[in-house]
Amino acid sequence: MTTRILTIIFSFVITLGFAGNPDRQGESGASELLLNPWAKSAGFHSMNTSFIGGIEAFRVNPAGIGRFDSNRELAVANTRLYEGSDIQLNALGYVQKTKNGNGAFGVSMSNVNFGDIEITTVDNPAGTGGTFSPSFFNIGLGYSHTYENKISVGILFRGISENLTALSAFGAAIDAGVQYVSGANEEFKLGISIRNVGTRMSFGGNALGEDVAIPNEGATYILNLENTSKSFELPSLLNIGASYDLYFTKFDDGDGNMIADRSMFLTIFGNFTSNAFSRDQIGGGVEFTYKNIFQLRGAYKYEIDSGGGSEGRENVYTGLAGGVSFMFNMRKAKDGEKAIDIPRASLDYAYRTTNPFRGTHNIGLKIML
Repeated sequence: MTTRILTIIFSFVITLGFAGNPDRQGESGASELLLNPWAKSAGFHSMNTSFIGGIEAFRVNPAGIGRFDSNRELAVANTRLYEGSDIQLNALGYVQKTKNGNGAFGVSMSNVNFGDIEITTVDNPAGTGGTFSPSFFNIGLGYSHTYENKISVGILFRGISENLTALSAFGAAIDAGVQYVSGANEEFKLGISIRNVGTRMSFGGNALGEDVAIPNEGATYILNLENTSKSFELPSLLNIGASYDLYFTKFDDGDGNMIADRSMFLTIFGNFTSNAFSRDQIGGGVEFTYKNIFQLRGAYKYEIDSGGGSEGRENVYTGLAGGVSFMFNMRKAKDGEKAIDIPRASLDYAYRTTNPFRGTHNIGLKIML
């Protein structure tokens, strides 16, 4: 049964992912959907498709929404985009497992803060003295279900809003994904996700209006004509990733089975991203975990057919990324209490190289209850 489900989902996702036309590259909008506010997955260059879990799965693979070691997660994050540009990305998310533990649902919100931008006009190119602040906001509602801890499937519905002064655009998108776990110690993982498949968007509002003088029999009439904004598509993409956990020590459970000691291990991963409106990307990286206290990660992403130089690149994030996480218990364990019932917190940081600008910094706080 699980094999049949896995085959159907893989076929469906791959078909959708490669349905794009390469001739349309560079024609999409709403590029904020490609920004990742969560620090842990940002340190992977958002390439941890196969083993991502919890709140951060909202931005990479919704199949992982329910794969976390607690009952609930609450997270906040701040991103200083393209250091020197004064643009920030803020996010808030919450996810909770169902009573039987096989399902999980949650919500994630993010907003791009551009700061105050000076208003300039044709008559006042140096500025009018006023400012405006665009607002790019989106909210996602997601659900995932896990079958026998081997196969996870997830879906996410996202609402998109872009607002400028007297100008706005709205849209909706769907993300879907699957994760497969295998191995005696669940060391091998495979993940596929398709993101940002949705409606076309177009801007409308009073800012598109223009007053035009119409002469008529010696009199002049002022008419307000509204220009039509061309619609644009969302930046859909397909992620395919795999990972493998290398355990430093194993122990015998008494029945002849060798069980991995998960207190210290190394995760190796690779990922391929097919972008419908830009060049495809490939990359990989590693993460070291120590006693559920400390994690160190690094990744490298390469843009295919870019020629290897910065001049031919279309993505500002092609290159190195890295991050670190510090986990700690929020209180001491009570008598007879399991480790999973102890409230924990995680402080995450990531840095991604960019060209141009001086890199992007992500920082986030996650509470696991």
